Amino acid sequence: MSLGDPLAFGELFCGAGGMALGLRRAGFAPTWAIDADPHACRTYADQIGEHVQCAKVEEVDYSSLARVGGLAFGFPCNDFSMVGERKGRGGYFGGLYLEAVRALETTQPAWFIAENVPGLMASEGDEIMQAFADSGPGYSLSVHLYRFEEYGVPQRRARVIGVGIREDLAMSFRPPAPTHPNPVTVSQAMKGLRSNQANSETTKHTDKVIRLLESIPPGENAWHPDVPEDLRLNVPNVRLSLIYRRLKADEPAYTVVGSGGGGTHMYHWDEPRALTNRERARLQTFPDDFHFSGTKEAVRKQIGMAVPPLGAEVIGRALMAQFRGESYESVEPSVGLFRSAVRAQTSA
Repeated sequence: MSLGDPLAFGELFCGAGGMALGLRRAGFAPTWAIDADPHACRTYADQIGEHVQCAKVEEVDYSSLARVGGLAFGFPCNDFSMVGERKGRGGYFGGLYLEAVRALETTQPAWFIAENVPGLMASEGDEIMQAFADSGPGYSLSVHLYRFEEYGVPQRRARVIGVGIREDLAMSFRPPAPTHPNPVTVSQAMKGLRSNQANSETTKHTDKVIRLLESIPPGENAWHPDVPEDLRLNVPNVRLSLIYRRLKADEPAYTVVGSGGGGTHMYHWDEPRALTNRERARLQTFPDDFHFSGTKEAVRKQIGMAVPPLGAEVIGRALMAQFRGESYESVEPSVGLFRSAVRAQTSA
């Protein structure tokens, strides 16, 4: 099968478009995209392009879509997260990696990028990455644990990302070396932010929550000893560090999440309140003119589930340099290099 335009790429589970925005900045061209969330699809259509298709990936005929040279997919992490039931490949979301395999089999792109949470590698991750490597013509798949704060994202966000290149192209991707020995802090990330920008709606807190937040020092959570007895949470056997955890101005944020009940909305270091969605978007490196569609909670989900555009751009620029034969600072893949077992047997 001939290779498509190496700059054109399709995307599964595209969400609001964090991956697409970053790869576009790196020089790649988003050509088609798929997601099942109507709010995310509206955001993507408005901010990236109308080529998005709002549908379940199981319903898509990839052979009917435009030829692309690349494929990107941040396949759902719900069943691989360290928090929750951890159903792995047996859960509905965990099993959707097979749709990425089907897309690779059908489109056979020159390259692909697969993104997930670190918990993936503790829950059948090797088998999943090997399935990607064995797809279609066979791929050399470089898998690395990226800590995005080391690349300029003002947030401690670790993700496992695999970059696959077709075996017949005779090259393996090398992860880009960290660029920021001194991480960007929360206060630096929030400079110049205005309260009248889009997606800046505030959260209404009860007096009790405000008093609780006022008693928690920056960087601490609801179980800090300074919290008065009458404000302590009656939640036995739970000490999640993000429950009413306040940020620290002189450090990167903790991981922005897209779901969760009371106490999980990220909290300002100086004011007794939850962050606005625009502030969360800053921590995810979305530009201020990137407007999200939907309700406040729908926007929160889109932001928390997104790949930080800056992180995608850094990886995309390294991939672009590799295809152009240009040198760049790189490191060995920390998780490993997966090769196509099927192709290896054929070549033997």
